[in-house]
Amino acid sequence: MARVFVYGTLKKGQPNHSFMTTRTNGRAEFQGRGRTADLYPLVIGSKHNIPYLLNVPGKGHHVTGEIYSVDDQMLQFLDEFEGCPDTYQRTPVRIEILEWEGKSSAPEERPAVNSIMECFVYSTTTYPPEWINLPYYDNYDSLGKHGLRYNPRENR
Repeated sequence: MARVFVYGTLKKGQPNHSFMTTRTNGRAEFQGRGRTADLYPLVIGSKHNIPYLLNVPGKGHHVTGEIYSVDDQMLQFLDEFEGCPDTYQRTPVRIEILEWEGKSSAPEERPAVNSIMECFVYSTTTYPPEWINLPYYDNYDSLGKHGLRYNPRENR
């Protein structure tokens, strides 16, 4: 099982979360909440108002999201869903644990709150240069105060 950190439309309560729970895509188990240990710019870009984590460490905010353990089938699904490697690139990123619910066989395997773990994140280096000047967010909500409502794929 691999660990994946999701920060956008795949989080609970967001428009694409159902893809994380659809068993035909593979297995994804919610483990907890975290935030990027380093600063990153999270922007809302394109005419479809899609959240993008720009792979520019050291600029932006500590971005909050959810940590999942996923099997190989789900990882392959997520690669395809995220347009990896053209739109997003799956890269390891250091994540600070904020809350942990994951069930481990032994208590010593449970990561401590505020500890750091490496997770795969779908971020991008392939974005229009002007996106670096968009507003940065620390937490994504498709219905947030930003007023940039996400346009689902089925409506495009």
